[in-house]
Amino acid sequence: MDYTLETSQQKEKLLKAIYTLQLKSIATFQTASPLLSSQQGMGMVTHHHVHQLADKTKSLCRDLDNIKNLLHYCRDNLVRQIPNPTGSRYGGVSGIHCSLEGSIYVTAEAAPWVHVLSSTGKTLQSLPCQQTGMESGTFLPEDVTVTRTGMVAVADMINGAVWVFNPHTSPSKGEWIKIRKVGSPRGIGVDSTGKILVADYAQGQVHSFALDRAFKTSNVRSVPNLQGPRYVSPVPNGGFVISEECGDVKVFTSSHQLVCSLSSKYGHQFGNPAGVCVDVEGSIVVADEQRRTVHLFPESGAPVCLVSTGLRRPAGVACSSFGHLFVADTGENCVKVFKYHVRPRQPLGTL
Repeated sequence: MDYTLETSQQKEKLLKAIYTLQLKSIATFQTASPLLSSQQGMGMVTHHHVHQLADKTKSLCRDLDNIKNLLHYCRDNLVRQIPNPTGSRYGGVSGIHCSLEGSIYVTAEAAPWVHVLSSTGKTLQSLPCQQTGMESGTFLPEDVTVTRTGMVAVADMINGAVWVFNPHTSPSKGEWIKIRKVGSPRGIGVDSTGKILVADYAQGQVHSFALDRAFKTSNVRSVPNLQGPRYVSPVPNGGFVISEECGDVKVFTSSHQLVCSLSSKYGHQFGNPAGVCVDVEGSIVVADEQRRTVHLFPESGAPVCLVSTGLRRPAGVACSSFGHLFVADTGENCVKVFKYHVRPRQPLGTL
């Protein structure tokens, strides 16, 4: 059978099945509702019938969510590779952040730089990680994020510090300001309220704190008892998601209460979870360094594998609002850009 014909038949079969369910559920509801309202009991319907239908409905809804997700996302759709702006002089790319307008911020292992790139890989700005004043010298950013005021913030694991770049100071090129000492900061992010999140690897904690215009920190809080926290990312409700080395990925509320672990909620087994991020739809994306994969965990449905091949050592990940996934592949020293969203084609003549 011709492949195109077979595919068309499968599409028709799928849509027909979904449409049949819709018609049947509407018809049954329209029949059952007045009948139940007009009698005191349940007729010949027993508790067993109700529980059986409820269980089947949950299962069917999960199946429909999975079908929707498998149509909505795509796998291994590599659109470009962006080489490390610092070349091979230092280690491979590791930390990455994507701003709302689509610019990406990149750090590399043992490299005293933060590079700001366009979504196509053009270098827009390079920030040397150089201290000024009496303690002059370079530092090595482990991970990078951007504050709500648009300032670059990095985690410096070697010096146990968090730095923010202030572009408004003299000299005209700006300067790095050490805003806080932390045991061994590895991952960094900013939550939906503007607080800075820091994964403290050796201490097994995630710290959150506010930063004022004078670069003073306040409202410091910590989540303890984590197993080697690596990367941290905000979630839409003010909480955050954290990856644990050789362990799990956990989600916390804005009040720092554990919501769930992804392995328990989804029945997914991680090897060595690394970079985490949350896309515009609230789905959690996780890179697995050991398994060399990237999975998406939707709010409803089973996990979806976005990248199954072609990665050597994935580290940080970031999602753009335009449906692109950026993966810092330390092993190949480049940022790999994947299209992971499938958008319906607009009819001709429409915007």
